[in-house]
Amino acid sequence: MRKWVVAAGLGFAESCVLLAVSMLVPAVWAVAVGIWQWWGGNAWSWIAPFVWAAIGTLLLARPVCRMFRALVRRWSQVEIPDGYRPLGPVTELSTGYWWNGYSYERSARDARRDLWWRTRLKDPAGWRDLRFVLIAPFTVGPVAAVPLAGVGVAVLVDIPIGVIITVVASPFVWRVAEPVILRLLRPLSVRVKELETQRADTTVAQAAEIRRIERDLHDGAQARLVALGMSLATAERLLQTNPDQAVELLREARAGAAASLTELRDLVRGISPPLLTERGLVDAVRALALDSPLETTVDASLDRLDPPVESALYFAVAELLANVGKHANATHARISLTRQAAAIVVEVADDGRGGVVEAGGLSGLRRRIAVFDGRLDITSPAGGPTVARIVLPAP
Repeated sequence: MRKWVVAAGLGFAESCVLLAVSMLVPAVWAVAVGIWQWWGGNAWSWIAPFVWAAIGTLLLARPVCRMFRALVRRWSQVEIPDGYRPLGPVTELSTGYWWNGYSYERSARDARRDLWWRTRLKDPAGWRDLRFVLIAPFTVGPVAAVPLAGVGVAVLVDIPIGVIITVVASPFVWRVAEPVILRLLRPLSVRVKELETQRADTTVAQAAEIRRIERDLHDGAQARLVALGMSLATAERLLQTNPDQAVELLREARAGAAASLTELRDLVRGISPPLLTERGLVDAVRALALDSPLETTVDASLDRLDPPVESALYFAVAELLANVGKHANATHARISLTRQAAAIVVEVADDGRGGVVEAGGLSGLRRRIAVFDGRLDITSPAGGPTVARIVLPAP
């Protein structure tokens, strides 16, 4: 209960900040409408307020977007590059004029001012910022306004209902708003680069998986099947001359066939566990918990997801649980699979020693989750506990 109250308080503060920042541009237009009404609201008096509101929107676009990037950096530890074009050089010519890459000017000041305007007007990042400040009041704004609307309900209508709306909605405001902000503010070039990196990581992972399957087949089932064939051929030759030895070879061949079948089943289970395919992520994770050497509890309230998403989450949980068993020196683990607002949230927590250092395995897991626009957050103070949290956008 205390944890939920703290989360609600922090969420309410975050929603207030989000609402204030996202409504700066609408506030400019509201002032313009007020000025228009103050002037009388006739057919032509709207022109000057409209022009001033448009100029204010253009001037506010970059500062407002900087505020949103700062909030994402502070609350989610995600850096969103602004992608602004840098100003080019201004060069003095022998004629006394100044060249800025676009035009000749009489002074360095005029050349820099002309360059500034040209760069701002032609910069795609500036138009992206303008688009964002026009969209944010209709996307981020309504989400951030829900907890405050609960306060209004409590004051004007019914206190218990208003308090419930505020307390329930506040912890989820940032979780809903963050993906929207990231999607709208992140430069396209960064997104393309991320997709190229994810594609390369997926290709490497697929190649490594194919090599693993080939190695397992070659060293395991294939070798046993070759030995099985040799044993059957030898038993066939000995059947007339030494039946007892032939029977012994047939027993060994039967044991080898059973071992080969077991290895093939394990290999198939490693590629796509039958339980995951037949019954879904929740039951497959529960089976993982039963096989774990740790005392592991599962708290799950998920319906069936798309097969690629279920597979990615299953192997992510398997890897995290294996890391707990190997490195955490823990006695108990807890797995949680829930749908929260517009996201699928998977948590693997343990009571181990903490102090997790992100190495190759966790970095690879983070990249595989990023293919689905998800993220992996790990909280692991020295002495524990450790909580690994996977968040994927809900389909």
